[in-house]
Amino acid sequence: MAKRLQPLTLEVSKALIRFLGRPLIEYTIIHLAQQGVRNFIFGVKGYINYRSLFDYFQEGHGISLKYGITPRISIKYQPNVDDVGNADSFLINLEYYNVSSPAIVAQGDNVFNLDLRALLDFHEENSAFVTVGVKRVSDPSAYGVVEVDGKGRVNSFVEKPPRDAAPSNLASTGIYLFSSDARRICLDPEIRARKATLRRLDFGLDLIPYLIKKGFRVYAYEIKGEWYDVGTPELYLESMMRIMDSGLMNVFFGETIYESDNSRLWILGQSQASMQRKEEILRKVREGRIKINGNVLIGRHCQIGDDVIIGDSYIDNYCFIGDGVTIERSALHDRVYVGEGAYIQDAIIARHAKILSSRTEPTVVLGVSIVGDNAVIEKGSFLTNARIEPHSYISREAVLAKKEST
Repeated sequence: MAKRLQPLTLEVSKALIRFLGRPLIEYTIIHLAQQGVRNFIFGVKGYINYRSLFDYFQEGHGISLKYGITPRISIKYQPNVDDVGNADSFLINLEYYNVSSPAIVAQGDNVFNLDLRALLDFHEENSAFVTVGVKRVSDPSAYGVVEVDGKGRVNSFVEKPPRDAAPSNLASTGIYLFSSDARRICLDPEIRARKATLRRLDFGLDLIPYLIKKGFRVYAYEIKGEWYDVGTPELYLESMMRIMDSGLMNVFFGETIYESDNSRLWILGQSQASMQRKEEILRKVREGRIKINGNVLIGRHCQIGDDVIIGDSYIDNYCFIGDGVTIERSALHDRVYVGEGAYIQDAIIARHAKILSSRTEPTVVLGVSIVGDNAVIEKGSFLTNARIEPHSYISREAVLAKKEST
């Protein structure tokens, strides 16, 4: 279970968390499919991961139709075999599906813009066994870090080194391109022994350092496009705002429909009903009844009241936003209800949650708080840096009592 994003991941796979109006993994699938990839294998672990991914994607027919991809995408799933890490999951699937072509590995909590042809060319030119996609970062201590020679060959791979001890500022993106004969390491006795001893086989901690040590040709390819790690609540919100401020928004959603000074607004939906909602929101924006600050994405069929301020945030489909609400640097997933006068800042409100509020008893949610699926926050509550589990009912009295006890 993906603990860093809990409680968002308590009932759904991390890869399916809503992000700017889509499940996270959908960005990766479509981006790679548009460059010719058609076969995907999900390295699912546990029932919740498998169930939520299979129920959403099944074998790939629906997403292919949705995005007009032909020939269609084929999606397979890891067999019900326990793994002891992401590299172990990769090897299990290589062997189970008899993969004999180059294989690209991507993480479920990343959004990126990658020139796959350029990566393949680099990989082939260097006769690499594995190529690690890297990006330069200011603080490499949160990532796997590579040290390379003058030609890009990796001499060492250090997982999350102290900042002052990092061998470089080239951080692994968790994107790996393996050669077509990668399956031969599945039976490597040393790898099997490591699994048995440590009960772990991770790319950064184990597999990549092992391949380097054994003399395999491991190379680093610096990704020229954008890359975003969405693996924690803080990174989720930071990546959301960075993407909305970048050219990727036009790639994902088309041109903005409203711009004024430093404000840009996207509203989704093409059906007749959603267009009516879109025009209603747009009219209120132009009349000043809804104020847009920075970059804002609004999904389909949303209802937004008067005297509302939205800044650097995204609001997913089917949301209801009452009068006098302020939403800043936050993400509201689909079907969220926000009552009058609420103030939401630096928060993620998961799907079907209710933020009850009134002008006389406004609710405040801030400080990188997460409200889980289907949770209800009573009016007049004040939440800061909170983690509210799915289906919870949070009374004002409970919030006050907790605040007083701390």
